[in-house]
Amino acid sequence: MDELKTAVNLLAAGTNAELLSKKYADHALSSSSEWKGYRELHVDGPRGDWLLIYKIKQQDLILTLVRTGSHHNLLGK
Repeated sequence: MDELKTAVNLLAAGTNAELLSKKYADHALSSSSEWKGYRELHVDGPRGDWLLIYKIKQQDLILTLVRTGSHHNLLGK
């Protein structure tokens, strides 16, 4: 759970886009999927299978943590 806490703290800080991309493979989910407007990061590193799906509204500093689990459990892949 420490990995999740670290990732969430980085998200909440709102200034770590490059680190999130590099360390957690953070990226937007496909705009053609049901997850349009959401992002995903790999809690256990770029090649890991523990995902966090989230949405952030920068101008209001609102972070919505939506789901966590494996690729298969969350996205069916």
